[in-house]
Amino acid sequence: MDRTYDPRIVMVGAPLVLLAVIESIAHARGPAGPDLAFVLFAVATTLPLVLLWTQPFAAALVVSAAAVLSVTGFQALTVAGMGAQLVAGYRLGRTGSPWAALPLAAPFPILALAGVEARTITMVLACLAPAAALAGIARRAHDDAAANTAARQVIADSLLEHTARGERARIARELHDVVAHHISMVAVQAENARLATPGMPPAGAERLSAIGDTARAALTEMRRLLGVLREDTTAGERPRPELTPQPGLRLHEVNDLLDEARDASGTGTRLILRGSPVTLDPGVELAAYRIIQEALTNARRHAPGAAVDVELHYAGDALRLFVRDNGPGPAISHGHEDDREGSRGDGHEGGHGLAGMRERATAVGGDLRTGHAAGGGFLVEASLPGEAAG
Repeated sequence: MDRTYDPRIVMVGAPLVLLAVIESIAHARGPAGPDLAFVLFAVATTLPLVLLWTQPFAAALVVSAAAVLSVTGFQALTVAGMGAQLVAGYRLGRTGSPWAALPLAAPFPILALAGVEARTITMVLACLAPAAALAGIARRAHDDAAANTAARQVIADSLLEHTARGERARIARELHDVVAHHISMVAVQAENARLATPGMPPAGAERLSAIGDTARAALTEMRRLLGVLREDTTAGERPRPELTPQPGLRLHEVNDLLDEARDASGTGTRLILRGSPVTLDPGVELAAYRIIQEALTNARRHAPGAAVDVELHYAGDALRLFVRDNGPGPAISHGHEDDREGSRGDGHEGGHGLAGMRERATAVGGDLRTGHAAGGGFLVEASLPGEAAG
C-alpha cells in the first residue's frame, strides 16, 4: 500500500469540507435554523479524505457509510459529498485493496434499484462510484505492469551483461591457453636452435635471436590485450589492474618500431615527418601504428635486405601514411601488376597482412592502397582521419 503523503489530497479535501458545510447549511435551513445532523453527515462525507494517504480503506469506508446514511436518512447528499465518494473510491482502488473498492461502491446501484427518493443522486453515484473504483484499480494494474516490465528488463540486461562477460573471459582463456603456448614454443625453439647448432654463422644466430625476441614481444602484447578483454569480467571483485596504454604515433613509439625492424633485418629504415604532428584520436593512432608494423613485417618477409621509408604526413584533416621499400616490387602477371597479394603473399599465413591493414584503415573511416612504388619497390599508402583528439 502506498503510504506516501500526497498534498493533492489536502488540496482537494479542504475545499470539499468547506463546500459541504456551506451546502448542508443552505440546504437544511429551516424555521429553527440549520439541521445540525445533516451538517454533521455532510462533514463526515468529506473530512475523512485527510486519511486517504495513510488509511485509504478506513477513509473510504467512513465516506461511503456517511453518504449512504445521508441519502437514506435525509434523501439528500451534497455535491461535495458526491465528489468525496468518487475520490475515495479511486484512491482505494489505486493504493488500497481492489477487492474492497467495488463493494464500497455497491450500495449506490442497490439504492438506485430500490427507488429511494433521492433518485437523481443515487443514479449518478450508481454510475460514477463503481467507475471511479475501477479506474483506480486499472491505474494500479498499469503501474504494477510497468514496474514488472522495468524489473524484467533490468534482470534481462544484467543476465546479458554477465553472459557477455563470461564469454569474453572464456575467449580470453582459450586464446591464452592455445596461442600463448605456441608463441612460447616459437621463442623456446628459436633460442634452442641458436644455442644448440654448432658453427652457426653470426648472422643466422642474430636472426634466431630476433625471432625469439619478436615471439616474446608478441606474447607480452597478447597478454596485455587479453588483460583488456578480461578486466571487466572481474568488476566489483578486485581493484582493476593498471592497463598499459595502446600504442600510437608518439615519436618514441614509432622510432622503437623502426629500430626493431632495423635490428631484425639489418637494413636501413627511415622516418619522414611532414606537417605539424598532432595527437589524433586513439583509434586512428592505433590503426596507423598497426599498419606501419604490418608493412614493415611485410617488407622484411618479402623484400629481405630492402631499405624502408616510413612517412607520416599531417595534412590538417587527414593523415597520409606511406611505407615504401626499394625491393623488387610486385610481380608482373599477364602484363599487369598485382598488389603483392599474389607476388609476395599477404603478409602473414592465413592471409591477414594486407587485408588486415585495409580493415584497420576502413574501421576508422580511412582507406588503404598498395602496389608499385615510383622508382621501384612496393608502396603501402593509407589515408586516415587527421582531426586532433578533443
